[in-house]
Amino acid sequence: MDDLDRQLLGELQRDATQSYAALGQAVGLSAGGAHERVRKLRGQGVIRRTTIEVDPSAVGRGVAAFVLVEAQAWMGAPSVRAALEALPEVVEAHIIAGPATLLVKVRTATTEELQTALRHLFAIEGVSGTQTIVVLETFFERPLSTDVGEG
Repeated sequence: MDDLDRQLLGELQRDATQSYAALGQAVGLSAGGAHERVRKLRGQGVIRRTTIEVDPSAVGRGVAAFVLVEAQAWMGAPSVRAALEALPEVVEAHIIAGPATLLVKVRTATTEELQTALRHLFAIEGVSGTQTIVVLETFFERPLSTDVGEG
């Protein structure tokens, strides 16, 4: 991946709906050249998907929480992944090192729904406890920087 690919990625993160002509113009390529590079980035798995950013509060998911999941066993099994993916409130799940085994980001409409989601997390086989951090305000969330050595 070179600097031109990084510029393309930055432009796509800013606005993935722009045409290949506009994308190419922004980075100094023809529309065909931009399309070909984007196709290659998709083929290499650099671009995993094209999506939109939705305001969680606008769609009734204004309560955000990070949950540290403690376990008595390794939580990297496919069954654990499937159990987490089956919970629509779970928007991120990470195996971590430290005092817990998993870090899970949950989005719900209310704290009552958060409590229900926590019950579902606790019901996953191997889970021995949870510690929840409720977000009061989000300053910002940013896309991954494509600049090497910066971010």
